[in-house]
Amino acid sequence: MKIINITTHRQKWKNYKQHPFSLFLYILVVLATVITVVVLLSIIGYILVKGVPQLKPSLFAWEYNSENASMMPAIINTVTMTALSLVISAPLGIFAAIYLTEYAKRGNKLVKVVRMTAETLAGIPSIVYGLFGYLMFVVTLKGFSMLAGAITLSIMVLPTIMRTTEEAIKAVPDAYREGSFGLGAGRLRTVFKIILPSSMQGILAGVILSIGRIVGETAALLFTAGTDTGLPKTLLESGRTLSTHMYMLSTEGLYIDETYATAVVLLLLVVGINALSKFLVNKASVR
Repeated sequence: MKIINITTHRQKWKNYKQHPFSLFLYILVVLATVITVVVLLSIIGYILVKGVPQLKPSLFAWEYNSENASMMPAIINTVTMTALSLVISAPLGIFAAIYLTEYAKRGNKLVKVVRMTAETLAGIPSIVYGLFGYLMFVVTLKGFSMLAGAITLSIMVLPTIMRTTEEAIKAVPDAYREGSFGLGAGRLRTVFKIILPSSMQGILAGVILSIGRIVGETAALLFTAGTDTGLPKTLLESGRTLSTHMYMLSTEGLYIDETYATAVVLLLLVVGINALSKFLVNKASVR
């Protein structure tokens, strides 16, 4: 295979002399990249340097007390909260996107209103969702609970899942639909056998973004799930996630070292989620 359009450094420099503004933009891009990488590495390095020496077995004890400040209940609550939130929000967001793209008439004013509303809700601060969840779910359930937190987070990430899924489905060529209809498949079969597998990469990207927001959310959970340090026996009991646990330790001022250790675990959890997302996306693209 012959490679074309290869520009040497001398040719690039000659082009930059003829177009100085292009050189200026190139320098800005490189500078922005360097600053971003330096800031990111600085944050990660600071967390690791401060937190890794503070990791000790007592932080992973099954029960929290004032002596060990264990984060194990918070880790389990984080996994539970993430799974429960996705069970609620992922099907709703994906099915809503399917209806808006495949079933609703094109040019429908209601569809435009729904899309504009979803984009607006995606930009609302999480503290607003927390206050809404407190008034709607905590008061209704008569207390802080994991269920109230999960429902609130589901509402918060629902616009993200819906919009990313919608854009992924719209990116599927119409020829796929026409070919499926031409072979006698119905609309429902076309959606689940042709459209969704073809757009799975974009759908997974939206779900992974939502997972990252759920794992790192604090403000909304303070008003809904509460800050109980133990493992809740039911979903109607209070429990703190890893981010809430880190926030509470830092505000108390007595467990600063444990706060840095919790930050390391949270960082590793986010990295693990990103690695898993990349694996799933690559696997979906291969299929």
